[in-house]
Amino acid sequence: MPAELIKIYPENPDPRRIQKIVDILRAGGVIIYPTDTIYGMGCDIFNQKAIERVCQIKGVKPQKHNFSFICYDLSNISEFTRALSTPVFKLMKKALPGPFTFILEANNKVPKLLNNKKKTVGIRVPDHPIPRILVKELGQPILTTSIRDEDDVIEYSTDPELIYEKYKDIVDAVVDGGYGNNVASTVIDCTGEEIEIVRQGKGEINEII
Repeated sequence: MPAELIKIYPENPDPRRIQKIVDILRAGGVIIYPTDTIYGMGCDIFNQKAIERVCQIKGVKPQKHNFSFICYDLSNISEFTRALSTPVFKLMKKALPGPFTFILEANNKVPKLLNNKKKTVGIRVPDHPIPRILVKELGQPILTTSIRDEDDVIEYSTDPELIYEKYKDIVDAVVDGGYGNNVASTVIDCTGEEIEIVRQGKGEINEII
C-alpha cells in the first residue's frame, strides 16, 4: 500500500493531520518530513524495528552510521546527553532552534542502535514548526537522516511531490510542508576540548559565537 502524502502548512499546522502522522510514528512507521534545512527521513527513536527499516532504506548499519535526532527544545536534549559544559550550553541556547546539528556525548537513555562506537549522538532542534510539533505530540525525539538525490547537480531533493513519487512504496507517509532547502545543517562537534565544525552547511555558527 503506497504511503500517504499529507499536506501540512507550517504557519498553521492542522492538529488532525499532525495527530495522523504521530499515530503512524507510534505504530512504528517511517516518515519523510520537512526541516529548516533539507527534507529528512525518520521514525520514533525508541522503535527498534523502525530504526532498522530506516537503515535498510539508507543501506547502512545502525552502529556504524552517525544518526541524529530531533528534540523539541534544550530541556529535551538533557535527557539524552551527558552534562553539557557551560560554554556549550550557552552556544546551543543561542543557536537553537536553528540549522545546526550538535554532536554531544550520549547517555544511557539513547537507544543502543543509535549509539555508535564513539558513544556520541547528533542533536537537532530545527527552526521549523512541523518536526518540533511532531516531537512534542509524540512525547519523544524522532530520528532524522537526510534523503539524498542521485542527481549530480542537486544533492538533496526539495520538491515534496517528487520525494513522494520516489519513496511512496518505501515509507509510510510523506509530509508535504512546501519546498525544502538543498543545503544540509552545519554539524558541530562538542565532544572535544575545542568546538569543531565538522561540516559547514546552512548555519553560520561563527556569527553566533
